[in-house]
Amino acid sequence: MIRKADQAVAEARAWLGTPYVHQASCRGAGTDCLGLLRGVWRALYGAEPEVVPAYTADWAEPSHDEVLLRAGRRLLCPKPRQEEATGDVILFRMRAGSVAKHLGIQSIAGPQARFIHAYSGQGVTESALTDPWRRRIAARFAFPDGAP
Repeated sequence: MIRKADQAVAEARAWLGTPYVHQASCRGAGTDCLGLLRGVWRALYGAEPEVVPAYTADWAEPSHDEVLLRAGRRLLCPKPRQEEATGDVILFRMRAGSVAKHLGIQSIAGPQARFIHAYSGQGVTESALTDPWRRRIAARFAFPDGAP
């Protein structure tokens, strides 16, 4: 039986090269980081668990509302930040004191750790999980093994 984590990485890799398009979630046509996660979710479980409202590039910043962090806790399986594993969803704070609003899927754990994410100006790419990225990790989650 294939683990959900392995399925998540395989699906995320299928999105590599998809252009960055704010609010989109269409493999090959365009996506942002949340759209990538939504697409992986659909591949793993079928329908998305919640409707995602429209959002601006600076969403949640003025109100300091931890929208993604709450959604992760509600829909995924929270785990300690230091317990990395392939297939984890990683949530990042791009600046100290800001809300967590960037995310990716860990594709390789360990010394050569990597993650897949949609990044403005680059599209969906697989990046090294370097120390500067690690310092920005706000939370780490696993996909539920069964149907959510």
